[in-house]
Amino acid sequence: MMKLRAGIRCARLAMMAATLLGGCTIHEQKTVKQELAPVYSAASPSFRQAAGSLLGGSFVAGNNIVTLVNGREIFPPMLAAIHSAQRTINFETYVFWDGEIGRKFTEALAERARAGVKVNAILDAQGTAKLGLENLELLRSAGVQVVKYHSIFWLDPRRFNNRTHRKLLIVDGKVGFIGGVGIADEWLGNAEAPKYWRDNHYKVTGPVVAQLQGAFMDNWLKARGEVLHGPEYFPPLSATGPYAAQVSRSSPSRGGSSLRLLYLLAIASAQHSLLIENAYFIPDDLVRQELIHAAQRGARVEILVPGEHIDQKAVRWASRRHYAELLKSGIKIFEFEPTMVHVKLMIVDGAFVSVGSGNFDLRSLRLNDEANMNVLDRSFAEQQTKLFAIDKRRSREITLTETGGLNLLNPIGQVSDGLAPEL
Repeated sequence: MMKLRAGIRCARLAMMAATLLGGCTIHEQKTVKQELAPVYSAASPSFRQAAGSLLGGSFVAGNNIVTLVNGREIFPPMLAAIHSAQRTINFETYVFWDGEIGRKFTEALAERARAGVKVNAILDAQGTAKLGLENLELLRSAGVQVVKYHSIFWLDPRRFNNRTHRKLLIVDGKVGFIGGVGIADEWLGNAEAPKYWRDNHYKVTGPVVAQLQGAFMDNWLKARGEVLHGPEYFPPLSATGPYAAQVSRSSPSRGGSSLRLLYLLAIASAQHSLLIENAYFIPDDLVRQELIHAAQRGARVEILVPGEHIDQKAVRWASRRHYAELLKSGIKIFEFEPTMVHVKLMIVDGAFVSVGSGNFDLRSLRLNDEANMNVLDRSFAEQQTKLFAIDKRRSREITLTETGGLNLLNPIGQVSDGLAPEL
């Protein structure tokens, strides 16, 4: 165990060093450098058209989306979906650790593979370092096709720095799951104690499941050079619900960050309200300016982030460096008090919602492979707004006085902006 922990620490230090090399370690990217003009609201047909064109996938109608709150609600339907699989399971994750829930997922995936179901798993090599050889061998010996995404290779910093942070499960091409949850015991329970984290995940049926499948296939093709297709992966999908949705996938290997563009476009469209709940909030200069301009044009901007129970204290410090600048513009900031909040949620004008794996930090916005699901529906936005309000009531509002009114600018702070964890 001591050797494993030491290895993980070394891997993290190497990742930090790779991050600091900046443009030398990642693919040349198409990067948004100028502010986006606020030309339409998120509720308008023009926004829907622009988002569909710019983010790589059109909004499709007829989807049903069930919000799952915390591990107590999240894990049972995920495991039930795996157990019900008849033909295929595609699973991609960053965090997959040994423990109570990790072993349940390992056993469920292995059982279906032994039953003849085609089970494909993309496991990030760095994020699943604590899965353990026993669990990995159980998966492979059962017939699960396991890809360790970008195995740790010190001489290739581009591969080392690019992790898959996507959190996807697609069963028989008909049922999908997306959100923020990792497969680890930290997500068990109901966020009732500091050791159990607060998070959201989403069960999806309907036509947009094909886009979730496409996001998985993106990295499967990259890692294996194999095209998975046919009706067992892409069956006919009929309408199952009222929601219009799209999946936006982001990767530096695609030449730019669709996640950053998504966030910038959504923020620029905010006219009345902008609610952000995010685990690792370290926005870059342009994103901060867009947030400030949204507040200046009259939008109510509220940001909810982890408090003292954050799993990475340096990230909280880096985030707090920017509080004063944001507070002075009228933005409200809340820190969640009961436990670590790992939610990734954005709600714009009570009409547009984005959920998924994407954080508001350098790693998510420029370096990682991410997948978010975007929903255009007022009733769905209302559901998510109620969850935001519940978390806000369990949070403490930050005042300008306690920040000292100053942005703390120093080299260590600049470096820490890029060191947010992968979770």
